[in-house]
Amino acid sequence: MNRTDVHGVLLAGGLARRMGGGDKSLMRLGGRTILDHVVERARPQVAELLINANGDPARFADFKLPVAADVIPDFAGPLAGVLTGMAWVADNAPEIPWLASFATDAPFLPHDMVARLLAAIDEAGAEMACATSGGRAHPVFGIWPVRLRGELKRAMEDEEMRKIDRWTARYNIVHVAFDGPEVDPFFNVNRPENLAEAETMAGAS
Repeated sequence: MNRTDVHGVLLAGGLARRMGGGDKSLMRLGGRTILDHVVERARPQVAELLINANGDPARFADFKLPVAADVIPDFAGPLAGVLTGMAWVADNAPEIPWLASFATDAPFLPHDMVARLLAAIDEAGAEMACATSGGRAHPVFGIWPVRLRGELKRAMEDEEMRKIDRWTARYNIVHVAFDGPEVDPFFNVNRPENLAEAETMAGAS
């Protein structure tokens, strides 16, 4: 398996309540949007990228990427974004078997995330993989088999499944540790004060 077997989805569908609403990914860090930083790191790791976002897609026009709204209504969380990515790939790139998901508020995500998750799936004979750092799982940073989209859709619709961890517990999932010496690669900008922290971290790195 390699990057040509993987389509990426950038999860930008949240409500950003802790930031006071709006698009966290379009806030500026080091003179560019956080999403610019994420795209720069994610794009070389996958065959193509898709933005998962609700509302007017025109606000992402500068990125020249397709935008898909959640296929499950009412802001059902990042699991809905994963399902949306799976459905989009199945419809638009059916030859691609894997989906990689990236949060769009984490500007320092690893450059080798997809390669290492794919290698771990191969080595462990697992069905999917997600990243960890500092002893914490980051289930929004994962690799998912597109073939499970029907099972995920049923779980979300029939069981009101919303937590990624609850769904992945049904499968053989491998966790891969990414621990940088200075900066947590999955540091995310959740609150206004995190943006200042990220500016400091960007300068240090």
